Amino acid sequence: MDSEIPASAVLNQSLLDSPLSQSTKSAISARLWGCTSTPAGQRLHSADAGATNLDAYWNYYSKECTNALHDGGRHVASRTHADIVSCAAKLRSGMPRQDIKASLRSKLSTHHANDDEMLDNAIDLTASLLLMANFGCYSYGFSGRNRVCWTTTKGGSLREFLESYFEPERKLANESVKLEKVFKASNLDRIAGLEVVWTDNLADHLRLTDDDRRVHIFHHASFLETQRQSADSLLPGGLAEETLRTLALLYPTGDAETKQWILGLPNNGDFDKGVNHCGRLKTDDRRIDQFAFWRDRLVMLKQVFDEAQPKTMRQWWYDSRNGVQWYTFWVAVLVLVLTVVFGLVQSVEGALQVYVSFKALDMEQSGPG
Repeated sequence: MDSEIPASAVLNQSLLDSPLSQSTKSAISARLWGCTSTPAGQRLHSADAGATNLDAYWNYYSKECTNALHDGGRHVASRTHADIVSCAAKLRSGMPRQDIKASLRSKLSTHHANDDEMLDNAIDLTASLLLMANFGCYSYGFSGRNRVCWTTTKGGSLREFLESYFEPERKLANESVKLEKVFKASNLDRIAGLEVVWTDNLADHLRLTDDDRRVHIFHHASFLETQRQSADSLLPGGLAEETLRTLALLYPTGDAETKQWILGLPNNGDFDKGVNHCGRLKTDDRRIDQFAFWRDRLVMLKQVFDEAQPKTMRQWWYDSRNGVQWYTFWVAVLVLVLTVVFGLVQSVEGALQVYVSFKALDMEQSGPG
């Protein structure tokens, strides 16, 4: 039976073995964050870490391992899940990057010309899997994701680096920013014309790209819930909880429009279903000063949303932010449609009258005598 396989055995399996068994997932998650991964189908439940469904995370885990071991694994020293959890333990212990690198070097069975690259990539891969943030920068590919650059020159532990990297900033004024109920992901698309891009990189959450035409949203609510409840999480205190609140803001639970919009997306099967269970924010919780880590990105996103003007009929239909303008536009459209319809009716009626007149005249001319 799968559940009877010792944890040491499943952890010694190759990173490329797929799909991951349930015992492998449980062994890895227990050592990364002190929790277990449940079988597919169970929902996110905020009161119980054991009920967190990490299926979306495991898809990410397998994808990252496959990318890292590209080209026969010549660029990374990690080979098994045991290598990942062992390095993760060093990261959680507070060891500086240089010391972790030295420890990994001492365990190399064979030395290579690119030892430094392989060891750095092994640390970055583990940090990426531990935190779902893009630490990697592999020489053979380009991910397009924002990189979290933790190097030996910056010193200190990974926890200290993350405290500095995600330090709350208040550079943008927020006096006029109001996060109304209309400010949600579906309307970012349907009203502002923004392309919503689901990202696996926490560092890209709420980031605007492509001249403010795309917004990246970190959708892994189940992973965030695991981090929120884990005593071993390396994320700064409150970051996971606040990120979940931004998801509750953009994907309010029970909102029919949001649910319909997600179902209509071509890639709706790619995101974490836990997004549907993040709850809804009350009026007091929607104030911009309730956000610290993501405050400036929310300010920028809200500014783009507020400045967006409808350009298509679809955008005009959904844009009810200005009620008077919305009704005026659609009354004008209705008047135009009625004018065209009545004009067509009158034209057809006139054509019929002319036809009947010519028909009658023709009959008179072709009559007897």
